[in-house]
Amino acid sequence: MRFAFFQTGRSASSEETRTIEVAVQAGEAWLDTAALDLDFELRPETLLALGAAEHAAIAHAARRSHATVDLATVTLLPPVAPTARIFCVGLNYADHADESAMARPAHPVIFLRTLDSFVGADAPLVKPRASDAFDYEGEMVAVLGSGGRRIAPSDAARHIAAYTICNEGSVRDYQLERGPQWTMGKNFAASGALGPWLVTADEVPLLGKGLAIETRINGERLQAANTDQMIFDLPAIIAYLSEAFVLRAGDVIVSGTPSGVGFARKPPRFMQVGDQVEVAIAGLGTLRNTVVAED
Repeated sequence: MRFAFFQTGRSASSEETRTIEVAVQAGEAWLDTAALDLDFELRPETLLALGAAEHAAIAHAARRSHATVDLATVTLLPPVAPTARIFCVGLNYADHADESAMARPAHPVIFLRTLDSFVGADAPLVKPRASDAFDYEGEMVAVLGSGGRRIAPSDAARHIAAYTICNEGSVRDYQLERGPQWTMGKNFAASGALGPWLVTADEVPLLGKGLAIETRINGERLQAANTDQMIFDLPAIIAYLSEAFVLRAGDVIVSGTPSGVGFARKPPRFMQVGDQVEVAIAGLGTLRNTVVAED
């Protein structure tokens, strides 16, 4: 099952607070879940905790609904709850650590991003005025449906509700030359993207294993890897995070990028204004954004 989060009307960058709406895919169509005949409320904050019975009820109601949504005419949002905590993993592919001239980590390298540093699919990625080193990073994302503390790796799968795609959009001069400062370099407003939708875990290979991932700029393939190449798989990441954090439903895990990033190329290749950037992951879809200049 696939769910997209969207808003209608003015741009999602507006300071006006508006309701986040949810669409569900039914065949080739997308349906507004607000119009479905359900005996439970379907909101971004509660969607990830739904079980098989609720998913079956949604599918049944969708077969009788004609309340379609044209995703091309709405503003797609990052498909995560407004309260989501976004945990990111650095240097999680050996070849990326090598190209970065950094040691392969013995433990997951964790940092946090804010939700307002991300846009949804088809929204503009904003190249900061302060930098000419705006880099791409294609990554698989897992979203938790339940939380806990000290989660064993063997229990990790039951905590994952869905998957999506990330282009992390790193500002390398702030990240690497001024520190390193990962929090600064990874949190410029609207510098990353999440989307285009959530794919529930039952439609994805267990623990997101074996998925081909590519990043393209203007059609040129710059990253190509497989999620099997991660140093730390999702069970290891979830177990490690839950040593410190009380994880909760809705938490987001951005699992790391493979080699091929722009700053490691000779010469460097960074995202420029007008570039169309795509991250494609098998079974999850394609996240597409165009780079614009900061106002």
